[in-house]
Amino acid sequence: MIGKCSSCFMIVDGVPNVKTCREPVREGLVVERQRGWVPPAGGVELGGVENRELEADLLVVGGGPAGLSAALKAAEYGLDVVIVDEHLRLGGQLLKQTHKFFGSVELFGGLRGFQIAEEYIRKLESNEKVKVLSQSAVYGVFRGGLVGVVGRGAHYAIRPKSVVGSPGASERYLDFVNNDLPGVIGAGGAQTIMNEFGVKPGERALVVGSGNVGLIVSYQLLQAGVRVEAIVEILPEIGGWFVHAAKVRRYGIPILTRHTLRAVYGNERVEEAEVVEVDERFNPIPGSEKRFEVDLVLLAVGLEPDFRLFAQCGAAMKWSPDLGGPVPLRTSDLETSVRNLYVAGDASGIEEATTAMIEGQIAALSTASKLTDGSRASRAIEEAEKLSKFLWDEYRASPLLARARRGKLSVTVSREEMERIRSLNPSPVSFG
Repeated sequence: MIGKCSSCFMIVDGVPNVKTCREPVREGLVVERQRGWVPPAGGVELGGVENRELEADLLVVGGGPAGLSAALKAAEYGLDVVIVDEHLRLGGQLLKQTHKFFGSVELFGGLRGFQIAEEYIRKLESNEKVKVLSQSAVYGVFRGGLVGVVGRGAHYAIRPKSVVGSPGASERYLDFVNNDLPGVIGAGGAQTIMNEFGVKPGERALVVGSGNVGLIVSYQLLQAGVRVEAIVEILPEIGGWFVHAAKVRRYGIPILTRHTLRAVYGNERVEEAEVVEVDERFNPIPGSEKRFEVDLVLLAVGLEPDFRLFAQCGAAMKWSPDLGGPVPLRTSDLETSVRNLYVAGDASGIEEATTAMIEGQIAALSTASKLTDGSRASRAIEEAEKLSKFLWDEYRASPLLARARRGKLSVTVSREEMERIRSLNPSPVSFG
């Protein structure tokens, strides 16, 4: 329920293959069940679609923390910015975060995620340099740097001078018996239901995964009035920060390490979940099964960077287990092997919102240094270097971020090395 998969495809007002997790309820809406991929019928009237052409100094793909900070920083330097985002509102995962952020005031310390999103949106709405295309999606990048975008009743052909790709990440799933029963849901989907739309997702929950996401969502479930029976973790230790684990433990919620989910059972929806203890090789231990009466099984088993935009552009990619999957190689200023295509946020490797916002600013400043001149360009370079130094030498110096730091170092190359990569792997597209 975060718009990244096809599990919720239905036929809406005669139009098939609509992601209903992103479709707003409205008067007279006709929704029909769909099985599999349904080609649009010849008789379906899709309505008039207006074709529009746009030019921009910077196109930002994804309106989460990285995209919002990139757009605002670029606008500060006088660049014309277009933001494309699939959701109804900008903010991405910030819209779902009800906990307070740590850190300095400059990095929104003390504010809750949705408050940070509101602050960004307020500033962008009053900025004439920024155009927002919500409920819109980039479907392809073509030779000559032309970007195709489809939105509500309109098709856009956008020709940007530079692009910041910040599409975020998708949730990982688990393979277990009856994992398609209603009531099995990803953490981001549960947060969408609870924190964005105010709908209680269930009465009794089992949470799988004890990373920060699993621990935070467990606490949010409690706040929504959902009883959390247990948190299940296959590893021998809790994966998230102590402060988040302490919160849920104070409520008496057991965290079962060395356990995994084996199956769920129910008639048309989840009624029971079975977990089992595992040995050092993660094999189930016979006779250790436990059953929980629940109507909600929440999966918080990790994220995978959304790399599709970069792969389609022909960017050089690298698999990084520390970052969650394949990500584009980049320089220290976050430029990929496709000239003037930058990466920021979870698409650059899974971290958290604060680093996403910093990366978004660095990418925007790198663009501004190229598209402006004189003192403005010098100021952009200086500000980018200052942010990069803080990110690497201070923020990522924390032992808690050691894995992310290791992963980001493994995919960051020098400018000289990037030129060599470009010569060996020329991209079919370019911007500028």
